[in-house]
Amino acid sequence: MATAFDTAFDRGIDPILQFFTPDQARALVAYRGDEGLRTRIDELAERCSEGHLSDEERAEYEGYVKANKFIATLQAKARKVLVQA
Repeated sequence: MATAFDTAFDRGIDPILQFFTPDQARALVAYRGDEGLRTRIDELAERCSEGHLSDEERAEYEGYVKANKFIATLQAKARKVLVQA
């Protein structure tokens, strides 16, 4: 069941999809971040699981988590663009 936030988010983001070409949508779906970024996120995730993050590291990690959720949402929407193309 979609929440009011989900509905508003989709309503705000969906019009942006018209600007994606199929090639751009494929590139977005394939995006994984660079190796250094993935390594840093993995390090922070491990330290978080162990309960060893400083306040600054926790804020950094939370930023990555939010960014990853946003990117995953865009990737899901890009996949829909590709199915409709």
